[in-house]
Amino acid sequence: MRLLLLGAQGQVGWELTRALASLGEVRALDRTSLDLANLDALQAVVRSSAADVIVNAAAYTNVERAESEKSLALRINGDAPRVLATEAARSRALLVHYSTDYVFDGTGARPYVETDSPNPRNVYGSSKLEGDLAVLGSDADAYIFRVGWVYGRRGHNFLATIERLAREREELRVVADQHGTPTWSRAIADTTALAIGQWVAARRADTESPTRGVYHMAAPDFTTWHEFASTIVAGLTLRDGHKRPVVREISTSDYPTAAARPAWTVLDSSRLLGTFGLALPSWRTQLGLCLDRQG
Repeated sequence: MRLLLLGAQGQVGWELTRALASLGEVRALDRTSLDLANLDALQAVVRSSAADVIVNAAAYTNVERAESEKSLALRINGDAPRVLATEAARSRALLVHYSTDYVFDGTGARPYVETDSPNPRNVYGSSKLEGDLAVLGSDADAYIFRVGWVYGRRGHNFLATIERLAREREELRVVADQHGTPTWSRAIADTTALAIGQWVAARRADTESPTRGVYHMAAPDFTTWHEFASTIVAGLTLRDGHKRPVVREISTSDYPTAAARPAWTVLDSSRLLGTFGLALPSWRTQLGLCLDRQG
């Protein structure tokens, strides 16, 4: 199998470079070698790759900046997936694309399932929804894995920020009224590879592959940003004499941002389990494993 991986230097993409290696020959591209905003170049690269599997781990992910860069966010998160879906359908390749919990407005009271109606509250969420709809509206054999609160040992993310601030400050103030499912980038990559492996096996055996469509890929439990931060701080290895900071609760209104943030984006991943037989560990287990791996 030939696999084309886009966004290879991102949090999930970096982990996918390793996780996908057992499935075949992986051609991994990052933003320096392919700008997803250049749709003509994107089409050319996909066609020249002759890939059996296209994995799109690239996206415009700056939630705040997207409010002032709407056109760019829509181009990368909405138009680029449309090109990928068109090319995947043309070549009968599998397309794997990642979505976000921010396609929901956060007014729910139970974990969101895949059939719940999206209603994004910010430009980032809207741009990602455009990509989802483009992929679903195509004839491509595609899996859209919807994730949220992604963190890891690479890049800019909540874990890295809290670890840095915990070593600089005596007190951290973290939002306690937003609920979600923290997900380790390595868990996403490993689960993705297992799912793709099932499609590959079905293709080789000329049997029916797992049903295309949207799948939530999240822990079975949820938390708040405050509890997540408190757990990170509790697991830190600190320098001699450095005390752990106090992590205080604040509300969303105490921390105004340019982009509106949904208060509840908990995802139900039952469909992933029912179709692929795959489930992620609890968010605490994932975090513990991540903290044990310093690289």
